[in-house]
Amino acid sequence: QVQLVESGGGLVQAGGSLRISCAASGRTFSSVAMGWFRQAPGKGREFVAAISWSSGSTYYADSVKGRFTCSRDNAKNTVYLQMNSLKPEDTAVYYCAASTLRVPTRDYQYNYWGQGTQVTVSS
Repeated sequence: QVQLVESGGGLVQAGGSLRISCAASGRTFSSVAMGWFRQAPGKGREFVAAISWSSGSTYYADSVKGRFTCSRDNAKNTVYLQMNSLKPEDTAVYYCAASTLRVPTRDYQYNYWGQGTQVTVSS
């Protein structure tokens, strides 16, 4: 009963920046944390980042640590992923997800998923 809609994806040059958003609606009171995952062509779904609604505590995959920043706007029920110093290997469909757990870092720990937004980084 939670709906998630990602936006902000697009084409960017290597070394550039992009910010993608995820707007949540419905029974959002059941959501404790939000996460970002990505899936490149022919690859499995990979954890990118997660954030707690209440504390704002964040968790990042080693591959994006220091380059990506996850944030949230509780009043707008929206989470953001600021992506800097982008590399071609960051190219993927990025998915937003909602979880009832405090520190979810695995895909099976999430209950709701958005439709995804494409991020393409050219070399």
